[in-house]
Amino acid sequence: MTTPGPDKKAGPDSPSALTKVRIRIAQLVWLLFVVCALFLAVGALLVALEANVDNPLVAFVLDGADAVDLGVFSRDNGIKQFSGANAETKNALFNWGIGAIAYLVVGRIVDRVIRP
Repeated sequence: MTTPGPDKKAGPDSPSALTKVRIRIAQLVWLLFVVCALFLAVGALLVALEANVDNPLVAFVLDGADAVDLGVFSRDNGIKQFSGANAETKNALFNWGIGAIAYLVVGRIVDRVIRP
């Protein structure tokens, strides 16, 4: 009879293969939602700082943020539209900020649904 090693659990409390897969999928889904929220938050910061859009890294982040805003949180036609001075900055900060928060909340909910 062999005994389990120090890093392996024995007994009925050890997680099954299905449980391990569900945990890993939940972690990946959470990571995906966090990355989307990060694109929106950093994109809003770059707009507020008036970063050089000719820079490839800045363009990549802004394009990524435009892709994950789903149209609902768009800078151009989002939840709330500001007018007047600094309207583009206000639109980006408000809409992409709300979008980042929504991604984190929904991501955590989906994570908890998937996780055993």
